[in-house]
Parts: sequence; C-alpha cells; structure tokens
Amino acid sequence: MMSLLANHETEAAAPKAEGLVKAVLTIDNLSVSLPHIADRPYAIENISFTLESGEILCIVGESGSGKSVTANAVMGLLPPPLKIESGTIRLHDRDITASTERERTSLNGRVVSMIFQDPLSALNPLMTIGRQIEEVMLTHPEAAQFNRWTRVIELLEMVGLPNPPTIAHQYPFRLSGGQRQRVMIAMALALDPDILIADEPTTALDVTTQAQILDIIRRLQRQKKMSVLFITHDFGVVADIADRVIVMEKGRLVEQGLAKQVLRAPREPYSQRLLAAIPTMRTEPKPAVREDSPVVLDVQGVCKSFRTKGGLFGKTRVVHAVQGVSLTLRKGETVGIVGESGSGKSTFGRMVMKLLDSDSGRIILDGDDIVPMKESRFRAKRPYIQMVFQDPFASLNPRHSIEHSLTCGPMTFGMSRTEARDNAFRLLKRVGLPEQAMDRYPHEFSGGQRQRIGIARALMFNPLLLIADEAVSALDVSIQAQVLQLLAELQQETRVAMLFITHDLRVASQICDQIAVMQHGRIVEFAPAYELFEAPRDPYTQTLVQAIPGWRTSSSRE
Repeated sequence: MMSLLANHETEAAAPKAEGLVKAVLTIDNLSVSLPHIADRPYAIENISFTLESGEILCIVGESGSGKSVTANAVMGLLPPPLKIESGTIRLHDRDITASTERERTSLNGRVVSMIFQDPLSALNPLMTIGRQIEEVMLTHPEAAQFNRWTRVIELLEMVGLPNPPTIAHQYPFRLSGGQRQRVMIAMALALDPDILIADEPTTALDVTTQAQILDIIRRLQRQKKMSVLFITHDFGVVADIADRVIVMEKGRLVEQGLAKQVLRAPREPYSQRLLAAIPTMRTEPKPAVREDSPVVLDVQGVCKSFRTKGGLFGKTRVVHAVQGVSLTLRKGETVGIVGESGSGKSTFGRMVMKLLDSDSGRIILDGDDIVPMKESRFRAKRPYIQMVFQDPFASLNPRHSIEHSLTCGPMTFGMSRTEARDNAFRLLKRVGLPEQAMDRYPHEFSGGQRQRIGIARALMFNPLLLIADEAVSALDVSIQAQVLQLLAELQQETRVAMLFITHDLRVASQICDQIAVMQHGRIVEFAPAYELFEAPRDPYTQTLVQAIPGWRTSSSRE
C-alpha cells in the first residue's frame, strides 16, 4: 500500500491545483431505480459528488457497485428498465436530469464525452476508423468549424497511432486492442469536450498498453485542461492517475477524498478490503519445489506459425506465433507465462492442451510425447490435462445445470453417476459454493462464482496438469484475490502442476514459482518469480515491470 502512495506522490499533481476553480459536473442525491430486484431497488442510491475543473476523479468499486450506471446516467445512456428516480445532474450550471434526447445529443461529444471499456463492440465494424471519427463532427456541425479530414489525422497523431493516414482507412478488426482504445480516445476528443468519462478503458489491456493509455489520458487532460471522470476497479490505476477518489459499494458512495488520503488511510472497511486485495509484488522467494518431484510437462523447442493473407493483392504473410519454446514443469509447481497481447502465451497454452498442433518440437506429458499423437489416442489423456478459461460464463453452457456441467465429462470417461455426483458435491463445497448450486444455471451466479465452478469442473478429473489461461483477468481485485488463494490452496492439497498464463505481473508474482516472459513467440527470460521482479535482466522484462499500474518508478515517467 505504501508503494502505491509513494508512486502517487512522485507523480506530482502540480498543474491541477490552479484549475480547481468551480465544478463542471455536480451530482446531487442521485438515485437510479433497479426494478424487479427485491433485495436491491436501486442501482445507485442518493449519491452526491462534484467533478472540479481540470481534475481527474476516479470512481472505484467492484462489479455491481454502480460505477458504470453513474457514468451512463450522466451521458443519458441508461438502458431500460433503469431510470433516474430522484436527484439532479448538472453540467456547469445546467440541470440535465430531465433533458430530452435531442438536448442530450447536443451535449454528448461537445460538452461531455465517453471512452467505453470494450472498443471493439463500441466501434462500427463496417466503417473505417476515419469515417467513424468524422461522424462525431458531422453530428455537431456547429462545433466543427474546421476541415474534418485534417482534424481526423490530427487526432490520430495526438493519441500516438502510427501512420495516421493509413490507420484512418483501416477497419476496427485490423487494429490491436490498444490501437482501438486509442481510436476511442480520438473520437471522444474530436470536439474538445470539457468532461471526459473513461469507463474501465484499460481493464482488458496488458500492462504496457495500459500504461500507454493512462499516459495519453493524463497528457491530453493537462494539455486541454479537461476534467476526467475515470472509472476503475484497480487501485493501482488510481495511484497512477487520480487527484481525488470516490469509493462505491452496492450503489452507495461509501468514501471520497484526495487520492493520497484514501491510499494512505482509507476510513471505510470496504475501501480497506479493496486496497488489501491488490496483488502485491512478492518480497521473498517461495519455498522451492523439490528437484526430485516428478516432471509432469517437458516442452522442448516447440514452434507454431500461421499463414495469413492480406493487403490489396492478398499477399501471404507468415506469423511466427511460438518460436522454439522450452520449459519443464514439475508436480506441485506453478510456472507463469507472461507477456503482452500477441506474445504467443495463449497459443502456447493451446498447443500444450493439443487444441492446436505444433509445427515442430516435443511436448512430453507424463512421459509421452503428445505432438505426434492422433486425437483418438490422445483422448485417453485429456482427463489428465484441464483448463480454466478466461471467461467463465462463455465456458459454461447456459442450457445445462451446474450438475450436468460438472458430471458429464467424468461420466463420459467411465465414472459412475453416483461417484461423479459425490465428487461434484465435494468440490463445490471446497471452492466455497453450497450443494444447492448443483441445480442452478450459470446465469444465476456472479463472475467469481462461475470461475469457482470452472475450477471445480477442471478438478473433477483429478488432473496432473492445470492450465489457467487469464483465469482471473476479468474479475474484480477482491474476487481475484479469493480465486488466487483458492488455486494456491487446491494446488497444495492436490499437488497438481499448473501453467498460469497472464498479462498481469502482479498476479504472476503472487502465485507462480517460476515465470517465463514471452515476447514475439520466444521466451526472453525465465527465472524464479522473486528474482525476476527484484532484478529483471532482459530489457523487455524491465519494461513490463516498470509498466505495472501503481508500481512504475518515477524515472520511467520522466
């Protein structure tokens, strides 16, 4: 926690002090109704706060706390059946609580603008990037008294995209996640709004891309003297960017204050729990796995390439996704695979699962090389290698009860129904869910509960190897901490070997014995977790460590 605070204080907030003159956004006793939910009638209830001129105000809280509902209420984007029940929203001196759709349209983009969490779903897949940015200006012709295409190129340059004239003619699917998020920032800034709302804009990004997006928002906020309402569940991001903080829980505002005050001494137990749940860098090495522990997985020089066609003449391009990767994993050991998006982490995991065929190399699982095996022969080994997926909702069939999801696999491989049900009851209890969960369906559980079900399902086979592919990246920090603790406890009990794939180095530090850092399909550094974070040797690893939110050194920002 003190590291977060120290980092925040080194990021001097000098420019903002002069601008705190008046409120540009005032929310007073705002309540938004949540019909049909008996135990919680309000999505947000009687919240009040101000956003001052030229400041960055962070709203922090778990999923369901009301963060995004607050932002959507300001933008007039509340989905039915949610509606404003009471209270007021004022932009400058204008009450917009009961504004018509036409009045909202005149304000959105020009006075207040928004960056959404998922840029791919927010961008039109059938329109080029330049056309979509230009459309913002066409909506407000009175505010866009300039050459629109020149402005498009200027905006793309402003957010640091390479070769803006080319990017402007690309479609969203051609860009990476970080590039699409930069496009969303460019669209939001097209008309120089007074207020920028950023709704979890870095949640799905790897640490270096996240650091770049935060730097862009901070730089543009200072240049344009904007006010920013930044929504996040990560106190590490708060330490990097916030002037003031609001903490929300179950629709209520439970604490607010200067960022350094909340980071140093949060008053409310809920704020304290959120801070305590932040993954921290390991300060001492984990007990070493015994060298005589059996080798579960031995990977030797595996490679995988993909051929793609693109461009005007359909020229074939070869992408080397995995290049000569080798590692060994012993019983009871956790090896982390970390790197940016596109580094080859998930491709490597799918090759180990034999969901992708290797071009070359050997993958020896429990003494047998599985690379040349036909599926008919490998099928008998599938129970011994299981995966926990990133999206627990997508990995569970919504039409099947939890009992069916847990027992159908083992029963297919010969386990009796009675034994399968008994194992399912035992594992559900072990992951902290009641027996009644067996008769329920995935939509009746929270994200954290669904991930616990995914873990229970993987352990139904008593596997030798568990692959966790970004298994906690979609979860709030408090739920994330619980799932990490559960995985660690289960590994101690079962001695399962675990391959833990993640882009979050803080998480890797918490759970991994050793970490392999991947870049462009290669392992550039492999070391015990403690050593790797204490003294990273490879320049790429150093870049990743410096980009960790809330932990970046002051030298990395100069």
